[in-house]
Amino acid sequence: MPASSRRGFLADVGRGMFVASLGPMVAYDLGLSSTFAAELESEPARLTFGPLEPLVGVLQDTPPDKLLPELVKRLQGGTDLRQLTAAAALANARSFGGEHYRGYHTFMALTPAFQIAQECDDATRPLPVLKVLYRNSEFIQTVGKQEILHPIEPLPEAISSDAGTLLREAYNQKDADRADRIFAAMSRQSPEAAFNDLLQYNVDDHAGVHETVLVWRAWSLLDFTGREHAHTLLRQSVRQCISHVANSADRPADPRIALLARLLDEHHLPEAAKGDRTGDDAWVAELCETILASSASDAAAAVAAALAEGFAVEHVGEAISMAANQLVLRQVPKWEGVRGSRAHGDSPGVHASDAVNAWRNIARISNPRNAVAAMILAGYFVADSHFPTDARLPKGHEKEPFPRPEQLAEIRATEPSELLSELDRAIRENDQFRACAIVAKYGESKPAPQPVFDLLRRYAISEDGRLHGEKYYRTAAEEFATTRPAFRWNQLTALARVTASAYGYTLDDGRTESHAPGYEEACGLLGVEV
Repeated sequence: MPASSRRGFLADVGRGMFVASLGPMVAYDLGLSSTFAAELESEPARLTFGPLEPLVGVLQDTPPDKLLPELVKRLQGGTDLRQLTAAAALANARSFGGEHYRGYHTFMALTPAFQIAQECDDATRPLPVLKVLYRNSEFIQTVGKQEILHPIEPLPEAISSDAGTLLREAYNQKDADRADRIFAAMSRQSPEAAFNDLLQYNVDDHAGVHETVLVWRAWSLLDFTGREHAHTLLRQSVRQCISHVANSADRPADPRIALLARLLDEHHLPEAAKGDRTGDDAWVAELCETILASSASDAAAAVAAALAEGFAVEHVGEAISMAANQLVLRQVPKWEGVRGSRAHGDSPGVHASDAVNAWRNIARISNPRNAVAAMILAGYFVADSHFPTDARLPKGHEKEPFPRPEQLAEIRATEPSELLSELDRAIRENDQFRACAIVAKYGESKPAPQPVFDLLRRYAISEDGRLHGEKYYRTAAEEFATTRPAFRWNQLTALARVTASAYGYTLDDGRTESHAPGYEEACGLLGVEV
């Protein structure tokens, strides 16, 4: 044996004995090989992330009371927000694998937080990202040192057969590990192919808000982590959907599955959806109202018919987005059940708006079949949120949106600066309808929207938002940009209502004067005003 090989062999033996004497966790903390530790404990091999692994480890292992000083020090030393966002995404994926409710909500807030940061000045830019990373650490530490995702081998039969059918069979059997291995086989071609297969054979069959937003946010995070981590981020959707199936054993089969297949067949979609017909203002408004007035299945059929008539996917999506926006503006002042007067968080309008925003983004980058399916499912979801088929859900939307004429008449200010001051006061008083009326009044002259976004963004950063604040702010901003001038100010009006609702609420929905967890500490470390 050559001297170099002999030295390497003896080093490996010595290291293995040392690891055995220390125990696997101490050995890992010292930076020794996790492979030895895993073998000694008969644990699964650890999923690691190359050059990003040290930073992933910091974000996964550091408790929240020690995290922010460490991250600010790293930012001052040259680590950038993009690297922190990438490492947080991988730490979250490895820890939760898409199976933890608060875990995947935090994951879905990462890209919006980074995007919000780009709108901030230099001094406050880290705040939105640090807020979400603090939340990420809280939830990781809550569940301990668990890791759901490990290296995985593709299922051999899924490589050479109909993997989509096998994946659906694994779902029916609630076999998450088998489904994970099947998707690993589906991911061998390219990230794009894996993304489209995941949509067709996974998300379409479980098309709730979380399933839709998670897969879109996973894809968007590839810009941060690199395409080499596509499988890690996308496979979370596989395990998320199976965990939901396992927790809903008594529910009947989702009617969307058969309905989508029928509509695609009846209307010869996606082939018939190659048109680029422009929907004028009246047409978009009519489709919006049709969706709001219809049952979920009828709304899906109306969307499919519009696509088959050659109307552009972008215009159909605009009408669906407007309908989701109306759910925010039409929610009754006193919502039944646990929500009370709250319009933020998991309210039907916010959920519908975030879901439609994800479906529209998916339609822009996926294959023709999935683009069409995204629009049909989006229409179904909005109508079902308005007239829920689940009898346990409350029905609580008005026929007309807020603000009402009498609420608009109460706004006496006319100068933009005065209106912004009144808006800030309405938010701090949790006066949702006055906040709506002020923004609607502000937008009547079609001024530059940036001052309103600037004000509302401050609260998207400082308040908890029940894990939806960052996502919904970015949803409203993106939909404002892609909605025609005749209707776009409705997006800001709805955001004002949600912001006024969110002010002063904490995770457990209790009233408090404090801000989101970690926010004040981050402000102090950065030297900026709370």
